[in-house]
Amino acid sequence: MMSKKDNKGFRIPDLTRVAGPISSIGAIVVGLIIGLIILLIANPSKALEGFGWIIGGSLQSPKDIGNVLYYATPIIMTGLSVAFAFRTSLFNIGASGQFIMGAVGAVIVGVHGKFLGSFQWVAALLASMVFGALWALIPGILKAFYNVNEVISFIMTNYIGMYLANILVRETVYHKLTNRSLPVAATANIPKMGMDKLFPESMANGGFIIAVLIAILVYILLNKTTFGFELKACGFNKDASRYAGINAKKNIVLSLLIAGALAGIGGGLLYLAGSGKYIYVEDVLAAEGFTGISVALLGMSHPIGTLFAGLFIAYITVGGSYMQLAGFVPEIIDIITATIIYFAAFALILRSVLQRFRFRKAGDKS
Repeated sequence: MMSKKDNKGFRIPDLTRVAGPISSIGAIVVGLIIGLIILLIANPSKALEGFGWIIGGSLQSPKDIGNVLYYATPIIMTGLSVAFAFRTSLFNIGASGQFIMGAVGAVIVGVHGKFLGSFQWVAALLASMVFGALWALIPGILKAFYNVNEVISFIMTNYIGMYLANILVRETVYHKLTNRSLPVAATANIPKMGMDKLFPESMANGGFIIAVLIAILVYILLNKTTFGFELKACGFNKDASRYAGINAKKNIVLSLLIAGALAGIGGGLLYLAGSGKYIYVEDVLAAEGFTGISVALLGMSHPIGTLFAGLFIAYITVGGSYMQLAGFVPEIIDIITATIIYFAAFALILRSVLQRFRFRKAGDKS
């Protein structure tokens, strides 16, 4: 743990560095306790059994562990999207629209790009990245050049994206009998990359490996490059960064383009997983985009923290599906997740309190 010295040489622990992880872990514990209380109220005799499924249900077999990785993949990507924008003080509530647009781009190439052969899945993923990035471009331009609140423009583009996705599916890859998209070609499915050997009979595939690599790349981009420094500088203080010669408008647009690309890739990774997922023509926003907000908050907007937060949400989701064996509905997991995110939001308060305590301690010893 890093520490600093006051003017008399006393070392003062910098607790703010661990405030985020501590608050996230604390939020998880509180959320699980509240979940247990709900189970006790609903059915005291089965509460511990149901809670046991939440905690250990995902460890029943390699298949369950593989399914955790499968469910974690898209929400890790939308979480990274939201977290990346957070790092530049932008709230990407539009990840849902970017996700579904990316999914549409991937499916279109996945259905009609058979001539690409074994390169088809790569081209489909690139298409998802482009579609997602372009869908974030309009709010980015409005924010950078006209100072339009990005939350408002992203909410609007979420709904526009939902309806546009329905139109694109109908016009390009529609299966009339099932009201959904056509299945993608076998060559458009993401390779298993050995995941089928590690987790037989599960839905796990190479998409999780791709998500992990992207999380590492985002960490490097934000923390080890000049571009990442400029993005964070714009987020901390746009006026000061402009005074330092940083082009704030360009960085806002680029930040949201990258965030949109990440969410779009999430859509591609889900619908190219070879698990029988289809885009249905219905007026429903993609839930993965909003789950990404929860994942980013729980992960403290840190790329690696977001990766583990996505795994945790997927873990309790898969485990919660077994609660029906104890007579409980899986929707209790939604309550637990909401509680965890609510308490994770107190991380900022905890960090500021620790910061004030540290400086007050330094003042007392001086």
